[in-house]
Order: sequence, then structure tokens, then C-alpha cells
Amino acid sequence: MFSPYVRRLRLAAALRKMREDRNLTADEVAKAVFQSRGKLSKLETAQTRPEAFEIMDMLERLNVTGKEHDNIIHLARTAARKGWWDQFANVMGARQRLYADLESGASTIRDYNQTGLPAPLQTPEFIAAMVELDECQGPLDYLPDRMAEARTARQRHLLGTDGPSYEGVLDECVIHRLAVPPEVMAAQLRKLITVVMESERITFQVLPHDTRIGGGFLPKASFSIYSYPESEDPSVAVVDTVTTDIILTKRNEVARYTGIHSRLQDASLSPDDSLAFLDRMANRLTT
Repeated sequence: MFSPYVRRLRLAAALRKMREDRNLTADEVAKAVFQSRGKLSKLETAQTRPEAFEIMDMLERLNVTGKEHDNIIHLARTAARKGWWDQFANVMGARQRLYADLESGASTIRDYNQTGLPAPLQTPEFIAAMVELDECQGPLDYLPDRMAEARTARQRHLLGTDGPSYEGVLDECVIHRLAVPPEVMAAQLRKLITVVMESERITFQVLPHDTRIGGGFLPKASFSIYSYPESEDPSVAVVDTVTTDIILTKRNEVARYTGIHSRLQDASLSPDDSLAFLDRMANRLTT
């Protein structure tokens, strides 16, 4: 499996290169292939799922042949594929759809959790508590039951035999500051312990609140980094903000976040000490 979104990124780059190699402007290409300038712009920026027949028509009208033709057609077909998350449409939340897409086919996922627990590893009770917090901020853009169902599907993918390796860092402040019932937080922490102990592919470290992080600035938000087995599929970093997700694909930007993640791991408790810490916190929350 692969991430259709990541293939859209590759297709977008290939279409831009095709146009620039022929010294054509976007307006000239749009006119030549009888498409709107807006549609072409969305294809070149990976903002829309391609239609394979439209891409084939574009290549024919621009006389694109050989390996370049075959490569673009292959990218268009894979970028147009639908994943399990598409059956949920937007009822699972547009932001969660993006994460599910990026997780698909990833070989490694690294994340830093500054404001919550890892979404694919949340218990049903923790998900319900998070929905209540979300409702405090305004109308929901998803259906809670369907969102929870989709999150469970993400967990099955992560923990499946073909799932990616996962390297998570949890900021200790989340345990103390997130306003969920103590018993729910305790059960969630025990869930993390169980998952890590049962899977060699998953490691989890806790960043103590009193630890100094050397080597550069502190991270300003939670983020995730996705890497893929096919070398031509670009690594992607996603930065979590209050209202949207910032998607980074430039190598230097992704490398910056990869470096931050490494510094956070170095500053965190060891994996074994982290599990012991989570166990102590869970016990403290329920006594």
C-alpha cells in the first residue's frame, strides 16, 4: 500500500517539471488542454485527486511520450486510488482523513505529542472525552461515532503485521493539563504501556516537564513525520495547529523537524523508564 496523497505530491512535481521543461506557462497549458487555470493549479499543488483520463489527454495534447509519459500515468493512477478512509467522507473529519492517508504505506512514523495523546492509540473512553473538549470550542465538523470508528481503523493499521514503525514522544504536561477524567487518563496510559510491550515496532518516550532540551529552539507545536519505503516518495512533516494542519514537503523543512524529534528523544526518558513513568502516573491518577 502507499499514500495516495504522497503520490499526488509526486504527480504535482512531475506536472510542473513537464510544463517548465517545455517553457510553458500555466495559462498556456490550461488553454492547450482545455482545462481551467484553477484546475491545473490544483493538480500542480496536489490539492485535488486527479482523473486519469484527463492526465492522459493532457499528455497527448502536449506530445509527452516515452518514460516521462509512463511515469506520469503511473503516478496519476496511484494518486487517484481511494483508501478505506474515503468511505467515511468528511464525517470522520477532514484533518483525520489526511492523517489516515499519510499513515497508509508509511514505513516510519515519528511524532511529538505536546497537547494530546497519539490519536491512533486512543481508547474509546479517551476519544469520547476529547470530543467533549472539542465541543466546548464550537460546532464539530465530524460525527463523533464515525470519527471514533475511523480512529479505531487507524489503530488497526498501525498495529497490524504490515504496519509502520512508530517512535512517539509525549510531553509530560499533557498528562497533568489535559482536562479529561483521571480514570480515563489512567486507562489511556495503561493502554499505551500494553501496546508498546506487545509490539517491537512501537517505542514511546516521555519528555519530563523539568528537562532542558539542548541543541536549538523548543518545538512550538505538536508534529508528525512520515517516511516511506519507496525512495521517490517524499517524507512529509505535518505540524498541528488549533485550526489546521501545516504540511511540509521540502527536504530542508522535513529535516528540521526530524532533527527536533531526535533532540526530543535524547532529552526524554529511555523507553523502559518511560513505561515505568506512565505506570506510576496511572496508579497515582486512580488512588
